[in-house]
Amino acid sequence: MKIAVMGAGALGGFFGGRLAADGHEVWMIARGAHLAAIREKGLRILSPKGDAHLPDVPATGDPSEVGPCDVILFMVKNGDVESAAEAIKPMIRPDTLIVTCQNGISAWERLGDIVGRTHVVPGVARTPGEISEPGVIRHTAILDRLIFGEVDGRPSDRCQRLADAMAASGTTPILSDSILHQLWSKFVGQSALASLTTLTRLDIGPLRENPASRQLFYDATAEGYRVGRAVVPDLPDSVIDDNWAFVESLPYEMHASMLDDLNRGKPLEHEYLSGDIVRLGAQHGVPTPIHSVLYAALKPMADRLATPSA
Repeated sequence: MKIAVMGAGALGGFFGGRLAADGHEVWMIARGAHLAAIREKGLRILSPKGDAHLPDVPATGDPSEVGPCDVILFMVKNGDVESAAEAIKPMIRPDTLIVTCQNGISAWERLGDIVGRTHVVPGVARTPGEISEPGVIRHTAILDRLIFGEVDGRPSDRCQRLADAMAASGTTPILSDSILHQLWSKFVGQSALASLTTLTRLDIGPLRENPASRQLFYDATAEGYRVGRAVVPDLPDSVIDDNWAFVESLPYEMHASMLDDLNRGKPLEHEYLSGDIVRLGAQHGVPTPIHSVLYAALKPMADRLATPSA
């Protein structure tokens, strides 16, 4: 298959790199020092599942150079969704599959409004990683799941083809017949984790072990779930318990990537985390006192860091 990775950062570089190593034509679309390093030295993946070096992987900052693709892994930051959606149009043909992989629950709809929702399949990543230096992706755990599926839950040949290719490349695709449940299940925990670790500038360990912050964390998760049930009425009752079990399993030093963005002076994604909880709660008549405070407390920092997309 011909595959483009729009946003070849930690996630896109990892999954795209594995597919390229297995023989697919994969184009990395990146920018800045990361793009320059890939062009000069290739893409390197460091992983407990095996390292890889792709010295000749095609890389560009201009999607119009790539041409039509079978699959686009759409892995840009939330704040870049709209501009990136416009940029990928030259790569889209009538049967192109686009898999989203952003934090939050709104990116697939926002992308679909620009490129056509029939192209878009929502995805959820459970894959820890980082750009340890330009051109180098460090995959930090065995976990490398990408969950995706058609919004209406039906099986599809296009999703199966991508899943087969990913599995053959050594990663762990999971096809879901209830992808909106998957999106919300991650979102209710992620929105609390992101806001609390960023606002306090603490790892999850101290927040989890202090009784007061532990209860706040749990209550923020439950609040997000109540909003989710209003938006997706059949959202399973198990979501809160499943999320809390996941929180309990996380390493002491774990924190959200939004805290890394804050520490590096990069724009924050709070509008698509606690911000969306607050907005959707207001739309559906669900009170959101905790996320309203988290959102308001983060907003001055987020506004200071907001910059136009490069």
